[in-house]
Amino acid sequence: MNDTPGWASPGSAPSDGPDSGKPDAAEPADGGQSGPSKWSKEQPPPAQWSPPSSQSPGQTPPPPPPPPAQGGGWGWGGRPSAGPGGPGPAGPGGPGGYRGWGAWQGPPPAAKPGVIPLRPLGVGEILDGAVSTMRAHWRTVLGISLTVAVLTEIIVVLLQGLVLDESVDTEALDDPSATVGELTRAMGDTMLNSGVVLVITLLGTIVATALLTMVTSRAVLGKSVTTSEAWQDSRPQLAKLFGLTLLIPLIGVAIVAVGTLPGVLIALAGSSEAGAGLAALGGLGASIVALWVVIRLSLASPALMLEKQGIKKSLARSVKLVRGSWWRVFGIQLLAAIIANVVASIIVIPFSFIAGAVSGDGVSGFLNNTGELGWTFLIISGVGSIIGSTLTFPITAGVTVLLYIDQRIRREALDLELARAAGVPGHATTTPGTPGS
Repeated sequence: MNDTPGWASPGSAPSDGPDSGKPDAAEPADGGQSGPSKWSKEQPPPAQWSPPSSQSPGQTPPPPPPPPAQGGGWGWGGRPSAGPGGPGPAGPGGPGGYRGWGAWQGPPPAAKPGVIPLRPLGVGEILDGAVSTMRAHWRTVLGISLTVAVLTEIIVVLLQGLVLDESVDTEALDDPSATVGELTRAMGDTMLNSGVVLVITLLGTIVATALLTMVTSRAVLGKSVTTSEAWQDSRPQLAKLFGLTLLIPLIGVAIVAVGTLPGVLIALAGSSEAGAGLAALGGLGASIVALWVVIRLSLASPALMLEKQGIKKSLARSVKLVRGSWWRVFGIQLLAAIIANVVASIIVIPFSFIAGAVSGDGVSGFLNNTGELGWTFLIISGVGSIIGSTLTFPITAGVTVLLYIDQRIRREALDLELARAAGVPGHATTTPGTPGS
């Protein structure tokens, strides 16, 4: 049989060829031999065992069979495995051989220079990455979130205490004898109040998201960034981010409006019941379409910030990245939103009860919405909102950025570029930067 270097089949000599150069085994003699015989009277059948023999001068002894690989079995490609340190085909089983199937432990772990491993991520790894970013870079992350939350809440409290609450008369909403004009005026003032607060909160959220996007993208590479550096990187894109953040909800509202428009027109034409039913059905269908569109566009924000794209190209990038993964992106973002709202509610609700208890008509007045919301209520509830926003900003921004990076890893092999940027051994180094920049 042919020899395989470093390996021989059990039960046979390393070479059975006629030209192996091995002398024939000597037979034990009946006489002329001093000392007791070294051979047993019962011998195994021929060709199954080679007796020891003296080596000729200068002859290299046959190589011993290698120790069996841990776990036993065959290596890749049907070749026998060599033990650790023994000769054999190259592979991870040792310096020169693949380990057997029973001992193969899968591919080596992915590099993890920062808060996530550089490979496709699971849901838990994305959530853990957002929390790990906040924990590893807590000074920068909490500093950004706290500063934005404080400034936003101060503006909201001042507007509500000095302007908005004085201009809103909600008594007509609780008065059964109020006229249609009074109800319309009260509802308009309330919507205006809520709209102003929403715009201010949205502006703060946009700034926090922009800054935290830069922090998270650097945390993936294992690099820290200061608040001033994050501001310098994100400032040129803030105006575009504001337009993008307003555009996506407007697209959803426009889709719902188009869906309900036929029913509204029929109701105005005189058939109120049929129009109302058609408007409700059209609104439901349009809401589903609007949700589908909004999720398709949900990764446009990190694409705009990290790739330095315009609004149109960022929307197109988001559509491309989400294609084929809609349910996964929707589920992860829904889970992140639930977690953020639960955390915010745990903090904000107790502060609201405390604020209602120490101002106006107490807790009963707060629950019945009859108490007067003065400065005490606004300040105490504002403190709760600041704490809640400080903790939820990093979660929502971090999950969105890591989901964007994960989709690019799955579709565009971004992990290789990230490994090079992070200086992982075995990858050509490039100038460190943010993913996609």
